[in-house]
Amino acid sequence: MSAYLRKMAIDGYVINLDIPELKEPTSKMGRISNSENQIAKRLNETGRICEAILEEIKNNQDEIYEGIRKILEPLAKPL
Repeated sequence: MSAYLRKMAIDGYVINLDIPELKEPTSKMGRISNSENQIAKRLNETGRICEAILEEIKNNQDEIYEGIRKILEPLAKPL
């Protein structure tokens, strides 16, 4: 690892991509994570899952997939 880091420090370069379209999917991923924590907590407390939370996760996952697809489609086209 240290050899790689030295090599990159001398010869490498970093590409920093600022893709504002990724902010919304990233936010939705955070909400999914919070929902999953709520599910785990509720399962530990009651042994049951709230269907509304599961539906919210599914909807967020669908929106994330669609948003990422819209970002990646133009990037996949040949120049």
